[in-house]
This record gives sequence, C-alpha cells and structure tokens, in this order.
Amino acid sequence: MTTPVAPHVSPSESVLQSVYEAAGRLRTSPEVVDLLRTSWREVRAQIPVRMESKRLQIFEGYRVQHNGARGPYKGGVRFHPKADLDEVRALAMLMTYKCALMDLPFGGAKGGVMCDPLHMSETELNRLTRSYTQHIGMILGISRDIPAPDMGTNAQTMAWMMDAYGQKYGYTPGIVTGKPVELGGSHGRDQATGRGVAVCMREYAAIEKANPRDLKVVVQGYGNVGSWTARLASEMGFTVVAVSDIKGGICNMEGLDIAALDRWFSVAGSVTGFEPAEPVTNEHLLEIPCDYLVPAALGEVITGENAANIRARVVVEAANHPVTPSGDEVLAKRKIPVLPDVLVNAGGVTVSYFEWTQNIQQFRWPLETVITELEKRMVATFHELMGRSARDGTSPRQAAFDISVERVAKAILLRGFV
Repeated sequence: MTTPVAPHVSPSESVLQSVYEAAGRLRTSPEVVDLLRTSWREVRAQIPVRMESKRLQIFEGYRVQHNGARGPYKGGVRFHPKADLDEVRALAMLMTYKCALMDLPFGGAKGGVMCDPLHMSETELNRLTRSYTQHIGMILGISRDIPAPDMGTNAQTMAWMMDAYGQKYGYTPGIVTGKPVELGGSHGRDQATGRGVAVCMREYAAIEKANPRDLKVVVQGYGNVGSWTARLASEMGFTVVAVSDIKGGICNMEGLDIAALDRWFSVAGSVTGFEPAEPVTNEHLLEIPCDYLVPAALGEVITGENAANIRARVVVEAANHPVTPSGDEVLAKRKIPVLPDVLVNAGGVTVSYFEWTQNIQQFRWPLETVITELEKRMVATFHELMGRSARDGTSPRQAAFDISVERVAKAILLRGFV
C-alpha cells in the first residue's frame, strides 16, 4: 500500500503519502483508504469584488470538506496568492487527521481564496469575505462545517463571516471560531497555536532531560503563530536566537529580548532593523545552528534540496506541512527528529473546539480555564504520540498518522460508510 516518494510532489500528494504508509502499517481496508484519498465535497466559487478603484475583480475561492466521519467539518480559511485547490485540499486532509489525533469531535475541512490580503484595503477584504461566505454558506452550519482563521485571515475576518452568514441564516455565533471575544470568541484563541507549539517544545526538552535555558530556538515566521511561539518559549526559559518575517530575519546567538522585539514590531511592522541583532535572510535562517528549528510561516520550506543544510537538532513543525517528503527523508537519514504539524500546531483547533462548545452552551470560560484545558490535551496527546513512536519504532510523524488514521477508519466503519 506504500508508494515511492517522488522528489517533487504536490501538497495533497505529500499528505496522502503519509496516509498510505499508515494504512499499510495498520492493514486498513482498501475501501476505507479509497474514502480517505478523496474529499467528500469540494466547492469552487467565483468571488466578484468591487475594488476601491471601482474595477470589478474576480477571485477564485474554495471550500474543501475532506472527511466528516468523526463529526462536523472544521478548518480554517486562508487568504493567500497560493491558496489554490490542491493546497486547500491538502490542508483539509491534514485537519481530518489533526482533529482525530487530538480526539476532537470534528472532521477536516479547509477554505481558501487566491488573493493577496497585504495589498487589499480593509473595505476590499470585508467585501471579499462577505462574498466568499455567501458563496459557501449553504454548506456551513454549527453542526455541519465551522470555519476558523488561517494564514491571511484573523478575528476580524471571522466577525465578517459570522455577520454575513447571520444575515441569511440568523444570528449564529458558533458558525465560526477565532472570533473577537466581544462577539462570542474564546479567551486565549489568539495565542492557542503558539502555546501548543511551545508546550510541545517544553515536553520534548523534558524527554531529553534538558533545561530549556540551555536550548537555542530559531523561529521562521513572526505572524500570529511565530510571534506567540517566540513569546511563550521565551517565558518558558528557551533562548530564542533568531526570528524572521516576510521582510527578512534577525539573529543574535546570545538570545533576543522578545519583549523588546514585540515593542519594536508594533512600531516598525517588521522584525528587521531590531538591535542588537544581525540581519539574515529567511533562507539562511533555516540553516542557523540551534537546538529547535520552528518553521512557522509557509509550507514546503524544508525540501530535499536544503534539508542537508539544516543544523538544528530537532525540527518543530508549527506551519502546515513545512517539510516535504523528500526533506523528511534527508532529515531522517541525518537522524534529525521532526515533531509533526498535526500535533505541534493543533493548539489552534483545540481552542476552536473550546470556543464552539462555549457558543453552544452560551457560557464563557475564563482564560485560566482555557490555558489549563489546552495544556492538558496537548501534553496528553504529545506523550501518547511519543509513546506510540517508541513502541512501534516509527517516527513521530508516522506515529501521529497511525493514531489518527486508525481513529478515522474506525469511525468510518462504525457509521457504515463502507
């Protein structure tokens, strides 16, 4: 059931490679595998938006629902020039297995619009979001499909989506997660993904019997996930030595003052120019000697071409599929462990689950409760995964897919899909 790894594969083929390998180890029914290799539904929509220039621009939007055997579909909405159908399909598949790994009662979905939000006004983004929501509204629902923010979207985007959906279907705050707290969002949702990343690093350091203060961390990406990862890792005692954003990176091997960097970023809009630190490119940043390398920006940044140059002891996947299959092979041969994205960045969907349940109950948890419950789930899943990896002699990624494919396959059989 396994297939050879091609040097260059599409994002969806990359995810399927892990699924096929897990299905082979688990001896999963071929009929179940046939269901898992394709999406249950894929919506492709034409999104017309009247721009500030009065010109009508047509964007391409998608919503992919991969598998709903374990519950309603759950997954973010990405606004990015490369958010094409295959990318969205791959992310929807990853959400299926991420939710299963975390034992959340959700299936996997993802949405995307091919656009560049950095070059759009707030009014244009508002129009785009509302138009997109209207085009996919018929397949959304609090017990059907619940979107959340992803790359290029945020709490404001979710507020627009909630309002656009509500204008047609009635006030439904639980239709999206990652909303502003004032509109029914959960405390702690903004920091959830980064906190999950930091918790995984802390727990791995404990396995290594290492003091975080002795460990150097490099973070590629200083958006929501990367900045919270750096902030919380610093609070846990890790020494963050390099970070980057779309404009470039900075490095100080003695350690960056993350609190001061946050103040700089709030004014400059970039980490570049911060002192004391040396400028580095995003490409060079990946090759800085460190203990934990955290790719927290785009996918497919560590490939078969550059994996030989990685000088980290451990790669911690905060972004979605930042390591390609060929990159994985090179890192495995070099005995560099990779903590997989389906675990590492699952803090976001976990707190989205908390938000969804709070909306259904019409009761809000305090921040302390959210953090405590998130940590409990992340720690339990981390050790379950590492225990499975040690027991079976598999990599952490293989163990993650073994657990998740096993759970999804069981739900498929119990529901009588095959």
